[in-house]
Amino acid sequence: MTVNRLAEIAKLAGVSAATVSRTLSRPDLVAERTRRRVLNAVEATGFRQNELARSLRQQESRTIGLVVTDLNPFHATLVKGVQDTAERNDLNVILFTSDDSAAREREALSILRSHMPQGLILIPSAHTIQHARLLQGMTVVELDRQSGLDGAHTVQVHNRSGARQAVRHLIAQGHRRIGAIFGQLHVSTAHERHQGFQDALAEAQLPYDGTLVRYGNDLEPSGRAAALELLDVAPAGRPTALFVSNHEMTVGAIIAMRSLGLKLPGDLSLISFDDSRLMLLHEPPISVVAQPTYELGVRACEVLISALSGGDVPQHVRLDAPFIARGSVAPP
Repeated sequence: MTVNRLAEIAKLAGVSAATVSRTLSRPDLVAERTRRRVLNAVEATGFRQNELARSLRQQESRTIGLVVTDLNPFHATLVKGVQDTAERNDLNVILFTSDDSAAREREALSILRSHMPQGLILIPSAHTIQHARLLQGMTVVELDRQSGLDGAHTVQVHNRSGARQAVRHLIAQGHRRIGAIFGQLHVSTAHERHQGFQDALAEAQLPYDGTLVRYGNDLEPSGRAAALELLDVAPAGRPTALFVSNHEMTVGAIIAMRSLGLKLPGDLSLISFDDSRLMLLHEPPISVVAQPTYELGVRACEVLISALSGGDVPQHVRLDAPFIARGSVAPP
């Protein structure tokens, strides 16, 4: 169907071209009065409704939606993995960011639904389950996090075992006062990494000390604020090591340490859950739990393509996130 034909019908019906497209492809989403106007215009122009709808579906079947919570280096690499895989499969990607906001996520999902993508890859926010109605009838792959959305496919790393490995390493180096900074525990990634932290302490028969644990919102300023709370105290009250559960909050923690004049690893040992060139180029290089970020994006797109090809059973993929020891950890 050409753009000119769509515009001609839209002009005659007194609606937008998008409304014509939606009426022909998803009439259930259009008010009855508007639907009648569009169908009358189709008839008046002499076009065949079934042929027009088929043409629209063929065009739109090459589009998938992608909603991420942010565009920091981690998410940008995820997006790159999705986009490269989509391009290899002749798919177009419509990208939105939600900023972990219920309103922005709802708006993104509403707009995507009106464009009728063939499927959706979503990094869910804490509010996604509230928007389940907007996702009805859509093939959804949840990437990095999981919301509990019924029927959704998921692609994540082994968050719990990755965190467990990191804290085990700190314990093996002799640390007993281990501080931690996590995201909000109602988000699946933070919850699972918190579980891994607790697992390692329990294995070593070390008590869980809530006074050494802080929570942020996965952004740099919250990591800085949390680290200052833990570190801007008398030396005897400080943790000797710090585990931070994502990249952006680790950057904030490093800024806080520098502002206090603390050195790695002499004054404090540090491990980040997430790797980047910044972690590698820092002096000393930061020990990390390294997520295969690009591969996560690739696998999410592959799972979506597989599901769209007829896979009815939800797939739940977990990739390894290995611990990499560098120079930011030493005995206390």
